[in-house]
Amino acid sequence: MKKIFFFSDVHLGLHDTAREKEKEQRLLSFLSHVEKNGEQLFIIGDLFDYWFEYKNVIPRGYHHVISKLATLVEKGIAVHYLAGNHDFWLKDFFPKELGIPVYKDPFGMTLLGKKFYFHHGDGLALNDAGYRFLKKILRSRISIFLYSLVHPDWTAPIAQGSSHASRKYTGHKDFGETDGMIQFAEKKISEGYDIVIMGHRHKPLEHTINNGVYVNLGDWISYNTYAEFDGTNIELKEWNATAKIPAKTKRPSVKRAQRKPVKRKK
Repeated sequence: MKKIFFFSDVHLGLHDTAREKEKEQRLLSFLSHVEKNGEQLFIIGDLFDYWFEYKNVIPRGYHHVISKLATLVEKGIAVHYLAGNHDFWLKDFFPKELGIPVYKDPFGMTLLGKKFYFHHGDGLALNDAGYRFLKKILRSRISIFLYSLVHPDWTAPIAQGSSHASRKYTGHKDFGETDGMIQFAEKKISEGYDIVIMGHRHKPLEHTINNGVYVNLGDWISYNTYAEFDGTNIELKEWNATAKIPAKTKRPSVKRAQRKPVKRKK
């Protein structure tokens, strides 16, 4: 059976040229694995560290990854893209040019008999009302329109500076069990979802909640982690780009309940 893959928080464009090239090669290697073994792929936000589409212009430097995603779609692999807090200014380039639907808000979907819920994870921190307010401003149509009036050569450096400031701010936040994500996952599972998948936190995590599972996908900056679902089990793995084969991820140093396999409903 072909498998379903999930990843998030690559943040393409974050580092210097050499580090970005190495990260790009890791990601392309993983996408080739998906091409051979997958039937669907879910990007759960922040593929890019910054993305803004003008009417006739998209950011440069990502053509290899975009081309690879287009190849997956051409091969019949369904690719889904949930916008994160760094790439939520996605418009119609991905759906119109690549055939990849873009989701601006969290959503649920049934896959191989299991109910999944997807949320990038931003705005769930219990002590982050400031970000939730800022999010409304940044996503407003007026803000997007005003930003689009500025030439791309000016907006990109501004956005990149803002991105670094945001990451520095977030890095000092409390991301323990009070980050709100586990509580949110508990709520969704109590509503009948089997598996809740998020990113944003940049630390891989599997957490059993009653008969469900919450998975945080980690990132491709420090962990190179992704999740794989075969119709029976959801498993968090680490991509080994050198060997070009997947290897099980090391257990992250966070509190977690004992993981139980998710069995497919008959």
